[in-house]
Amino acid sequence: MLKQQSHIVAPIPDELRTRALYTVAELRSRGKADKQAIDQLYELIVELTEAGLDFFFLEPLRRLKAGSMMMGMARVGIGSMLKGSKMVIHKVLKKLDDRSLSAILDFIEEIIHEPEAPST
Repeated sequence: MLKQQSHIVAPIPDELRTRALYTVAELRSRGKADKQAIDQLYELIVELTEAGLDFFFLEPLRRLKAGSMMMGMARVGIGSMLKGSKMVIHKVLKKLDDRSLSAILDFIEEIIHEPEAPST
């Protein structure tokens, strides 16, 4: 579905992509929205969110060679956004059923892509 729409992209480390896809496969094979699955999914979503926030909010400042004070203020603001996001994510995931777990796993698979091969 995303490939039929315009969208923005945030790179993530290869290690996070690999771990995310492994976690999705593991949770899908278990198929149960139990406490362990919810905890694993929560940690994964938080890490993906942190990577996205860093790229969209801090990377432009790094490219502009922002000073340490500006970077510090940005980090405080992002930390507040992340704290609020974590509370919402946790509340939503606490009520997750097996079908909803599958839908979230589908979404995560849909948004993670391997890097394109360089053009020759």
